[in-house]
Amino acid sequence: MVTLTELLWALIGLLLTIGGNFLQAAIVAGPWSWTFSGIPASLLGVNYQIGAVLLVGCLGGRNAGVISQIAYLGLGLVGFPFFAQGGGFAYLREPSFGYLLGFIPGAWVCGYLAFRAKPRLEWLAACCLGGLGAIHGTGIGYLLLMHGAMAKEPSLGQALSVLSGKLLPGQLAVACAVTVVAFLMRRMMFY
Repeated sequence: MVTLTELLWALIGLLLTIGGNFLQAAIVAGPWSWTFSGIPASLLGVNYQIGAVLLVGCLGGRNAGVISQIAYLGLGLVGFPFFAQGGGFAYLREPSFGYLLGFIPGAWVCGYLAFRAKPRLEWLAACCLGGLGAIHGTGIGYLLLMHGAMAKEPSLGQALSVLSGKLLPGQLAVACAVTVVAFLMRRMMFY
């Protein structure tokens, strides 16, 4: 049985996942290098979408995480341009679709683990890494199964290099940020 609180977290997770697709993740330099012309930021090459998946798992639990990601994938597949390159059923043939599909088990793993123990920083980091691992495992599995049917035919090695190699450092940085935010929010929410 899904509670009203879980549905509220699912809605929050859906909105964060949609919005996270449009926000590029960046880090800023220390205050000692800030100038009068602004604060220098370095882009990480990823967006905050995976961060949203992990955050809703850490804060709302596995049910809220799964519901939010099923809704996100459903809306994207029926044509809402929520995915990086648009939306629609043709996206099933994109090399990156398996990683989007991995949002469901990623949110479940992160949400399941997050409420199995007291919310300590190192435990929430392990939860986020578990969720990220589930996302990549699903994405790699989808690539292996669907490689011949893909719309774009990069070699399997190229696809793995870009989707699971090049993007992983930025995603790890986002997972670290999510860990800290989730820890602070769980402390403020008293659970």
